[in-house]
Amino acid sequence: MPWWQRALRWMYAGGHPNRLARVLNRISAAQYAAGVLARPNWVTLEVRGRRTGRPVSLPVVVADHQDKRYLVSMLGPDVNWVRNVRAAGGRAVLRRRGREVVQLTEVPVADRAPVLRRYLDLAPGARAHLPVRQDSPVEDFERAAARIPVFLVTRH
Repeated sequence: MPWWQRALRWMYAGGHPNRLARVLNRISAAQYAAGVLARPNWVTLEVRGRRTGRPVSLPVVVADHQDKRYLVSMLGPDVNWVRNVRAAGGRAVLRRRGREVVQLTEVPVADRAPVLRRYLDLAPGARAHLPVRQDSPVEDFERAAARIPVFLVTRH
């Protein structure tokens, strides 16, 4: 595993960002929201916190597949943004040079594999966290799909 992937795993040990990762995520969220030095599919997800009710922002990569958009939780189902999205009934905002109110709908496990493969093509930083390699056969993605939440993005 390359050094940078080991560093990413360290920053998210236990499935949650450490202090350095939180700082870098804040910077990336601002950068992605502004659309500065960011690819078109790098956006900021804003969702209401399930405990505080305040908006929580984080950088995400939107995976496009068969003319639809998806968000993938590279750290699995127990991360705060996934819990917040579920608690908010899927209501969220994507920010990139503006605001887009969206509905996030969880994708059934059986339909996740091709989206996960596309996500790995678009999000090199996620490769250190997912239990499959980018060039793995589709069967490996199907086996991993139950542990990796995927949400369909639709305009609200």
